[in-house]
Amino acid sequence: MARGRVPLVAIVGRANVGKSTLFNRLIKRKAAVVHDKPGVTRDRIYGTARYMGHVFDVVDTGGIGASGELEEQVRKQAQVAVEEADVIVLLTDGIEGLHPIDEELADMVRKSGKPVILAVNKMESPKRDVSEFYRLGLGEPFPISALHGTGVEDLCEEIVSWLPKVEPPEEEAVHIAIVGRPNVGKSSILNAIVGEERAIVHEQPGTTRDAIDTPMTWDGQRVVLIDTAGVRRRSKVKEALEYFCVVRALRAIRRCDVALVVIDSVEGVTDQDKKIAGYAEEEGKGIVLVANKWDLVKAEVERRKREAKGEEVSERELQRTFKLVAKDYERIVREGFWFLPYAPVVLTSAVTGEGIERLIPTALRVQEERRKRVPTGRLNRVIQEAVASHQPPPKGTKRGKIYYATQPRVEPPTFVFFVNDPDLFPQEYLRYLERKVREAFGFEGTPIKFVLRGKKGKVEEVMP
Repeated sequence: MARGRVPLVAIVGRANVGKSTLFNRLIKRKAAVVHDKPGVTRDRIYGTARYMGHVFDVVDTGGIGASGELEEQVRKQAQVAVEEADVIVLLTDGIEGLHPIDEELADMVRKSGKPVILAVNKMESPKRDVSEFYRLGLGEPFPISALHGTGVEDLCEEIVSWLPKVEPPEEEAVHIAIVGRPNVGKSSILNAIVGEERAIVHEQPGTTRDAIDTPMTWDGQRVVLIDTAGVRRRSKVKEALEYFCVVRALRAIRRCDVALVVIDSVEGVTDQDKKIAGYAEEEGKGIVLVANKWDLVKAEVERRKREAKGEEVSERELQRTFKLVAKDYERIVREGFWFLPYAPVVLTSAVTGEGIERLIPTALRVQEERRKRVPTGRLNRVIQEAVASHQPPPKGTKRGKIYYATQPRVEPPTFVFFVNDPDLFPQEYLRYLERKVREAFGFEGTPIKFVLRGKKGKVEEVMP
């Protein structure tokens, strides 16, 4: 089994049976969570559940389409879920009773050969009968109320009884995930990296359904490339279901040390690209922004150059133009990923090989930054100088004070500030401190985390 792979449980069912309510109940989420950075809103159709020492990921196959969800769309959701999941929960509606779509979905999941648990929702009243659901041929139905939590514990016990065993991660190797939207060239980049002379690939087939791992050695360093699902096989369902692409990316990100976030240079930075990169930052992973298909941009630049000046354009002049365009394009990428100013940008072409040789060394450099520790004395001098230059803004008659700072953890680097009151440090000021810490110590490509400990025991953990 792959490194630290967390089992996946999919909730499938027709519209309005309570899939999202059960999802929220399993992951113990009270309300929707929205990232505080514009353009990086979290979909939250994916979360982590914990029950009696077991950890498993849950995906809500609802959530696409507005009211009046089409039956065909429900079928596609179920098909993708069947392909991805380790355990499937088929959710039905105890008030409406057995529905023809329930029977169709039951046939589909039964043929998968995977564990399927039948749950009947909205069973708040003990007078309601679940006997008709035996007709689905999926064994004993679990009556639950996702809204009130009745019967959910029994359902969780059944879920964990079917979860596959998870082996501990291989700690020595650096795990690098190649993630991004469909058709940005992830698989081509993987093949180009593997084709590099310094890459010694170890023959080991992928061990999981949801990702293909390629163990290799790069200049003596053990590396595992985690390839997002679907790149080496045709998916049974067209990957038009955008939300599942995000799920696949997030699952790969959670297993990695560094994420290569690949974008299409021709299309530029999209909201989906920001979303995937935002997941990597939230998980505390190293990030390298990879603008692929750079050869297409250069071809267009050359075409326009020749049109403007005729065919008499020297190679030297072209190369000078390419350098200027590359510098300008990197600025555009950074503006698109404005919330990741610390992430390195690499322009690549999987077709010509340009920039490919920089990817693994850059990722390894970022991983070293994730592991970096700074001396406590020097850290406190940097913080004292930062505060002396710019104090926290007052809040009423009070002002934030920092007494002491230390770095107790790495991967990602985490700094604890002992302060008078965490509430006296607004986000803008924490970003200022982050800039000062980065100016002094680097931390290229890695998020850093701040923990504020107040005098009265109040603790606040933030990603500046």
